[in-house]
Amino acid sequence: MKNARQLFAAAVGGALGTGLDLGVLVLLVGHHAPIPLATFIATLAGAATNFTLNKYVAFHDRSPLTLGQVVRFDVVAIVAASLMAAAMKVATATLGLPVVVAKLACAAVVFAVWTYPAQRRLVFPRGAEVV
Repeated sequence: MKNARQLFAAAVGGALGTGLDLGVLVLLVGHHAPIPLATFIATLAGAATNFTLNKYVAFHDRSPLTLGQVVRFDVVAIVAASLMAAAMKVATATLGLPVVVAKLACAAVVFAVWTYPAQRRLVFPRGAEVV
């Protein structure tokens, strides 16, 4: 697969970002924040780690940081956070999954269907061409 290394590196960066995200989520839920709001905030918190690791490690993007790239990443992160909030609502309230289990399952699905493809095509398109 042409982008196997890139996909693996993005998955590792995503896992690290999700680890931070999960910590923030557990902290906020532990302080009685509503799960969708806590999920949204936690997802954005993990996004900063994810951006840095994806820009410099997964996609080998050495171009100068631009406002346009940050805005595109922010749009991808906000959509991901919204998808996560909705998915967590369904997973916890409707399906009754524990918060941590729901978070991990939802994160894997959102990564596969939105985050990685959107970052590869919209945020780091030049890096997507690098093998």
